[in-house]
Amino acid sequence: MEIRAFQELIARTYLEKDRARGAPATFMWFVEEVGELATALREGTKEERASEFADVYAWLMTLANLAEVDMEEALKKYSSGCCGCGTVPCSCVGVKP
Repeated sequence: MEIRAFQELIARTYLEKDRARGAPATFMWFVEEVGELATALREGTKEERASEFADVYAWLMTLANLAEVDMEEALKKYSSGCCGCGTVPCSCVGVKP
């Protein structure tokens, strides 16, 4: 599925509830999902990790919808590779990997 199509699906599915909840509370749900991903990365199965990555991505799209950010457009920031040096792989000097 394309990024924009997924973001639109999330909007059609959840935007009314997300607007009612508001961005601050939605951000807290996002952070909770990131925590669940951290746990899955540390001790979860491959399936649990995949599920938590999907949840984090969906909540990120929710936040983008509330902020009126088109993620497909926003991600063009990385279309040439590293947003610092513009190369693939990154060749920035003095930056921790």
